[in-house]
Amino acid sequence: MADRPPDHPRGEGPRAGPGVAVGIDEAMIHDLVHAFYGRVRENKTLGPIFDRAIGERWDAHLAKLCDFWSSVMLATGRFQGRPMQAHNRLPDIQPRHFGRWLALFGDTARQVCPPAAAVLFVERATMIGRSLEMGLSVSRGELPPLREPAAR
Repeated sequence: MADRPPDHPRGEGPRAGPGVAVGIDEAMIHDLVHAFYGRVRENKTLGPIFDRAIGERWDAHLAKLCDFWSSVMLATGRFQGRPMQAHNRLPDIQPRHFGRWLALFGDTARQVCPPAAAVLFVERATMIGRSLEMGLSVSRGELPPLREPAAR
């Protein structure tokens, strides 16, 4: 984790991601990622898509996803991938899959994490999922699906 310079607007010292304030740590990220993708693999709609894309590389994929969520929630900077490019190479991913993915993620987060952490994970996952969904639609020359704003 990099330190901020003394003249940074939030003061000097180590960077702290948004998850720190709600108790998210590496162990919670690991537990959520592994529980969620275990459920994805069992899902009759999502499982085959992920299995075709990942094949026998699940351990490496889960490690990469833990790095991703660590970067998002703890500002560790460990993740160096390009999610839009990776997902854009997968023609099996369709707009209808994002709602199912987000519902499954939300259910898993609420089961695995304390309430405040689950809320933050779901908020970030929703933002990331919608961004991916829109980016994929645009890159494929499709109109992004219209959705009602999430209720607060």
